[in-house]
Amino acid sequence: MDLRLETFLPYRLNRAAAVSSKHFSRIYQAEFGLTVPEWRVLATLGQIGTASATEIGQHSAMHKTKVSRAVTALQQRRWVTRETDGMDRRIEHLTLTAAGQSAFRRLAPKMLAHEDALMDRLSARERADLLRGLAVLEKALGIPVAETLEEEAS
Repeated sequence: MDLRLETFLPYRLNRAAAVSSKHFSRIYQAEFGLTVPEWRVLATLGQIGTASATEIGQHSAMHKTKVSRAVTALQQRRWVTRETDGMDRRIEHLTLTAAGQSAFRRLAPKMLAHEDALMDRLSARERADLLRGLAVLEKALGIPVAETLEEEAS
């Protein structure tokens, strides 16, 4: 058995994700000085509205400690508010403030444009193959795939 990292799927996926994340992070780092976890919390709340820290962690695949630190940093910026659940005081519902929503609205188009530029490096066939392959891999790993992603991959 000859394990070579260059051909080992988890290594290749991690490397591609790390390099991709680094490229995207330049946008929100330059614009607002955000860290990766802070961006993920901002983007998650910008997309779904209100969520608990646990839900954010599940949605963004981040450890609860990273989510907690990111939420604290965004709360210090006055971009996130916390509201204790009326039924279970252990749960806090997190929501973007008007300033947080404004930051998200400014960053989202830049992130999408960067994604478009990256995808433009691929042919239409390569893009379709990539999206289909990711959907198949996510399904095999038991990761919920949004219906819109499944449709794009078809």
